[in-house]
Amino acid sequence: MMTEKNILIIDDEPDIRELLEITLLRMGLNTYTAGTVKEALAHLNTQPFDLCLTDMKLPDGTGIDIVNYIQHHCPDLPIAVITAFGNMETAVESLTSGAYDYVTKPVDVKKLRELVEKALNVPAQQQRGKSSGKIKEKAADNVILGNSEAIINLNNTIKKLSRSQAPIHIYGESGSGKELVAKNIHCNGSGEKRPFIPVNCGAIPENLMESEFFGHKKGSFTGALDDKDGLFQAANGGTLFLDEVADLPLDMQVKLLRAIQEKAVKPVGGTEEIKVNVRILSATHKDLGTEVTEGRFREDLYYRLNVIQLEVPPLRVRGDDILLLADYLLKKITQRWQMDQIILSKEAKMALSCYSFPGNVRELVNTLERAATLCESGVIAVKHLQLPKDKSLKKATIMSNSTAEIAPTLSIPSWERGALSVYEEKRMLLAALEKTRWNRTKAAKSLGMSFRQLRYRIKKYKLETTETNEA
Repeated sequence: MMTEKNILIIDDEPDIRELLEITLLRMGLNTYTAGTVKEALAHLNTQPFDLCLTDMKLPDGTGIDIVNYIQHHCPDLPIAVITAFGNMETAVESLTSGAYDYVTKPVDVKKLRELVEKALNVPAQQQRGKSSGKIKEKAADNVILGNSEAIINLNNTIKKLSRSQAPIHIYGESGSGKELVAKNIHCNGSGEKRPFIPVNCGAIPENLMESEFFGHKKGSFTGALDDKDGLFQAANGGTLFLDEVADLPLDMQVKLLRAIQEKAVKPVGGTEEIKVNVRILSATHKDLGTEVTEGRFREDLYYRLNVIQLEVPPLRVRGDDILLLADYLLKKITQRWQMDQIILSKEAKMALSCYSFPGNVRELVNTLERAATLCESGVIAVKHLQLPKDKSLKKATIMSNSTAEIAPTLSIPSWERGALSVYEEKRMLLAALEKTRWNRTKAAKSLGMSFRQLRYRIKKYKLETTETNEA
């Protein structure tokens, strides 16, 4: 029996409030009730709570209003939203806003009890809202390294989604860091003391999949010399990350779906099911919707895994994060290899900034490891990077250097070192700067480069002098 746990119930229907209150009182919990947003906020500002249950529709607002308030004022307090049956869009909105979970009307008492028990057993590092609604200072959260808008948005979303228990499907290009994102969701939510079990679904031999996922009993097949726990048992209480989930064969998809729905697994050769409490995160570089349409992925499993989608941005859209990551990775490389400090030359930095990295962060890591091996005197030059010719194209609207007429849109190489002659590059830079009256932000945008890249080239080609002379 649970004691000294305070639960706030928010619902404008007296019958629903009474049902929830009776259920929680029978679990040995203390309950407080509110029928409006205003009453709920009054409770939150005066009383510490361990869990909040709120209806989505309230007389003076919505459950999302409660979620947003809690996010800003007592971020460690888990909140579950009660929504109408079949209204999945509303449920997903609450989860992406930071709700822990959701329940549907009519309320299933058994499922409600399971949700409450799970929410109240989150690790101690997530102590619940005992600050009576005041914002608490928290230890630095796990974040993905980067200052670009794409990464700032990603980290903010991770913090919100980590509070939820809903399945999340992470998608993005190969090498973009999907497993790192999954690990951050886990660490911000369950905490590092809970198991995080990653598995590459495409790397498991098909005849061993059931044993790997669900375990087996001794003697259940040739080579089963002892009982063995599967991945679900290993992840119990934490997170199971299914990487490249689209590579699962159809028959295994059926078994996986059942394990997720029933929250139980039966080892190969076993007779009894084992209950498991596992959060499922999945990822793939493929389009799961297309896989469903073409019959390679089960639609029911797709909807089970794809409750919330989270996109990981490719490295090429992250701007100056490339150099930030490069410095960080070089420090890690030198520490791991016990080498002296290695730095990038100015030319090497420019080359990295201009390259589109089709292999994303994984390609950057491989490039730097190779360069660190080849470089001399602790300085990486362009030749050590061995970057392939970048065939990606960026469009830039340029103006003729000799007239004020606007030239047609041209497809030009993505500012790779050596892709354009010095004369051509200077002409394009000057044309864009003249067209924007030397507004460098607008000029950089029209050329398809970052502000820092443009500033570097202006300095390199001494174009400040041109601006001075023309002024």
